[in-house]
Amino acid sequence: MNILSHSFYAQPTQDVAKKLIGKKLVRMLSGTSPHILSGIIVEVEAYGSADDEASHAFRGVSVRNSMMFGDVGRAYVYLSYGTHFCFNITAHSTDHPAGAVLIRGIEPLEGLSIMRRFRATDDPFLIASGPGRLTQALNIGMNDNGIDVTVPNSIIVKNGIIPPAVLVSSRVGISKATNKQWRYVFAHWDHHMNLPSSSRYASKWRQTYSAVYRNS
Repeated sequence: MNILSHSFYAQPTQDVAKKLIGKKLVRMLSGTSPHILSGIIVEVEAYGSADDEASHAFRGVSVRNSMMFGDVGRAYVYLSYGTHFCFNITAHSTDHPAGAVLIRGIEPLEGLSIMRRFRATDDPFLIASGPGRLTQALNIGMNDNGIDVTVPNSIIVKNGIIPPAVLVSSRVGISKATNKQWRYVFAHWDHHMNLPSSSRYASKWRQTYSAVYRNS
């Protein structure tokens, strides 16, 4: 199935985050009529531990963030602001006790009609762009917390495509550690780029990219 291995996630969190751009996130829904939902990962953010004041793991282990301190390659799902779920994958090297990558957006591939139904919209920009939209589109919730994504499971990550370049910026929606350039975006995808300020897709999180990693 070409699933990314455990060792892929046992690297520095920022490296894993950058390498996840272009990979294929697959969600398998069971039931009387099983379905496969998938998409190319196009936006992520890395979160560390004691080195990152914006991370859930900054103040040490707790009931909520314990998954970040456990094995790598596990789903870390939490409820954000009591309104939507966020899907992360734990990733860190042995030099750090915790870390995770927040999956912020995918470009849908398979199961688009089902994602549209879950999201109650046909707008392609609103299907899975943003962590809350993504979890709703893929029907990810707290029952998925702790899933091992490195073995055949209801959520896996596979090799996908090589992005022409990966854009780098500060993370969005945070008030601490804003200097860290730990957000990574598939070049040419970011739907907040090159849009007039009057556009309905324009975001208050419009970012200035600090670096570009190009793939030759």
